[in-house]
Amino acid sequence: MRTADDMTKDGIRALFCIGITQEFFSAGGAEKDEVIETLKSVFGDLEGRFGVKVLGTFADDMLQAGVTRGFPWNSYIMADIPDLKAAIEVNNLMRTPVLGVTLQKYLTIDTRVGHALFFGA
Repeated sequence: MRTADDMTKDGIRALFCIGITQEFFSAGGAEKDEVIETLKSVFGDLEGRFGVKVLGTFADDMLQAGVTRGFPWNSYIMADIPDLKAAIEVNNLMRTPVLGVTLQKYLTIDTRVGHALFFGA
């Protein structure tokens, strides 16, 4: 059985699961544009700011429409992270101010933390 020490030694992997709220869909074009620009800004350079190395992203907006209420999420970011604090910092990005509120009005995030699978790579 793997231990927490094994996971830390081998590296920690995070799956950031991102959903969209009704407030985003109800927003007008200019409001959505501002939210999107804010997202691009705050999620930029995760590695330089938090040591979060993005391994890949996945968006499910072609076959999924509407509000996310949990799994399956609208989008995902898989990353190698240096520690749990880095995952917390990424989650805290949803508290970034935009248009007098925070991003969490428009999106939600749920983060899973584990380690790389020992097969299938």
